[in-house]
Amino acid sequence: MSQPVILCTIEPARTGDANAPLVVLGPSLGTTIDVWAGVVPALAATHRVLRFNLPGHGFSPRATEPFTIEQLADAVVALVDSIGVDTFDYAGTSFGGAIGLALAVTHPGRLASLAVLCSGAKIGTAAAWTDRAAAVRASGTPSLVAGSAARWFAPDFLGRDPQAGSHALDQLLDIDDESYALACEALAVFDQTDAVSGIRTPVLCISGEFDTVTPTAQLQQLAAIIPGARAVVVGGAAHQPSLEQPAEVGALLGEWLAGAATRIASASSTAHVAPRPVDAAAPLPAGRTAASAYADGMLVRRAVLGDAHVDAATAAITPETAVFQDFITRYAWGEIWTRPGLDRRTRSFLTIAALVTGGHEGELAMHVRAALTNGLTRAEISEAILHTAIYAGVPAANTAFAVARATFAGLDEAAAETTAETTPDTTIRPS
Repeated sequence: MSQPVILCTIEPARTGDANAPLVVLGPSLGTTIDVWAGVVPALAATHRVLRFNLPGHGFSPRATEPFTIEQLADAVVALVDSIGVDTFDYAGTSFGGAIGLALAVTHPGRLASLAVLCSGAKIGTAAAWTDRAAAVRASGTPSLVAGSAARWFAPDFLGRDPQAGSHALDQLLDIDDESYALACEALAVFDQTDAVSGIRTPVLCISGEFDTVTPTAQLQQLAAIIPGARAVVVGGAAHQPSLEQPAEVGALLGEWLAGAATRIASASSTAHVAPRPVDAAAPLPAGRTAASAYADGMLVRRAVLGDAHVDAATAAITPETAVFQDFITRYAWGEIWTRPGLDRRTRSFLTIAALVTGGHEGELAMHVRAALTNGLTRAEISEAILHTAIYAGVPAANTAFAVARATFAGLDEAAAETTAETTPDTTIRPS
């Protein structure tokens, strides 16, 4: 195997700043840089925008040897090095999102932030990818058009924007067959499941409302594993949200990049951001500031408890409670919940057990909801309470079950009242 060659285009920032921050956009398999065209104007308001093509896609030379996604991550870093940039932001869809996760694992000090769209630490099965590679070698990329149209787009997209959909599918016809097949084989062996919990780069996980390739639940689970990550849903999109809903994705990424810039400005760091340790027993960096701990804590707090809860708590702050709110955000959420030693599912189990033992029913209801966000099922929450009954006492567990029942009932009632609205509150709807 050798590092594949990929080529790129760079859109200058409209500010005219030749040294404006850089954001790199990675495409999905079977698409080119054009899939990001509708998003570039929003990002170029503040950033230089680098878009690259995968091997054998668009103007990138075709691949003749096998390669891995990790090697493509190295190739992205080489592109960035070639223009003299150290730290950069990255956003990628599907295959491009997998490259982003590989960057966060293998080059953590280079990323200021990461947005993962419709992707995962492992996508599909090895057998499915090797079968697709064989099919493309036998019949070429034209054989993929019908299946791609069904997988890529929301049910009404081709009728709503036939020109954009047709352009993307037409480009698929021109992609080099062998390069596409080698990319499939790279996906067959790609698996960063055990590594992503050690990511310390700020991560935004974006899913499409109608995506069946990487469903919303998969992106939410990914966000639950990565400390501090957030998960949002783009309404009216399937597997290509940057093409299907470019205005919404542009606004979402623009807001995300602005937040990343604020976090960097508030931290006392040098131009090169050193990666945080992934050793579960290691302390957090000695140079970490109260501001950076607060920023990290607020990200996790919002991801776990939800924006509505955090906004309500923030609005209720008084001069008497401000210090306590700062303390909770920095120490509970910024210092403990961000540690790499345990994933969020495990922390939710422990939190529920501790709250049941202490008889803290008010906090328990909040963390039952948080546990569902972190990927626990209702059955698992019940098992946690049952297990705690043996060690904390039956009366405490009995009260806890009552709290859990009431919480579940409230969630069911709220869902029943909004049956016409099937997406989470974080869904971004087209205007």
